[in-house]
Amino acid sequence: MTKRRIVPRLLLLEVTFAVICYRFRRKMLRFLDRLQPLALLALRIVLGIIMIAHGYPKVSGGLSEHVHHVSNLGLPGWLAYCSAAAEFFGGILLLVGLFTRIAALAILINMSVAIWKVHWKNGLLGNGGYQFPLALAAIAFALIFLGAGPIALDSIRRGGGSVKGKKA
Repeated sequence: MTKRRIVPRLLLLEVTFAVICYRFRRKMLRFLDRLQPLALLALRIVLGIIMIAHGYPKVSGGLSEHVHHVSNLGLPGWLAYCSAAAEFFGGILLLVGLFTRIAALAILINMSVAIWKVHWKNGLLGNGGYQFPLALAAIAFALIFLGAGPIALDSIRRGGGSVKGKKA
C-alpha cells in the first residue's frame, strides 16, 4: 500500500473512534443525569443523620452545657438554642426532605459559625480542624441551590408527585 491510501484510512479510523466516544459519552451523561435524584437523596440522608447525631445530645439534656459553651465563645447564650434546633430539627427536616432549603441554610450558618469560632484556629487538617464542618457546610450549600430533589416531601408538597396534563 502506498502512503496515500494509509493516511485516509487512519483519518477514517480516528473520526470513527471520535464518533463512538462522543456517543458513549452522551449516553453515559444521560444515564448519570437520571441518577441525580439519588445523589440528592444521598446528600440529604448523610447530612441529616450527621446533624441529628450532633444535635441530639444538645436537645436531650445537654442544652445548659451548650449554652455555657456558646457563651464562652463570646456569643450570646440564646444562640445555643438556635444552634441546637438547626442541628437536630434541621437534620430531621433534611432527612425527610421537608423545607430542605431553609433547613440547609440554617445548617450552613451553624457550620460557618462553628468554623469561625471553634475550628479555624486549628487549621484545615489539624486536630479539631475545620475540614469536617467545611464539608458539611459545602453539602448544605449545594442543597440550598439544588433543593431536595424529587424523592422528598418537598416534591409532594409543591405538587411534583402528580403527572402533568392528566385529569383526575
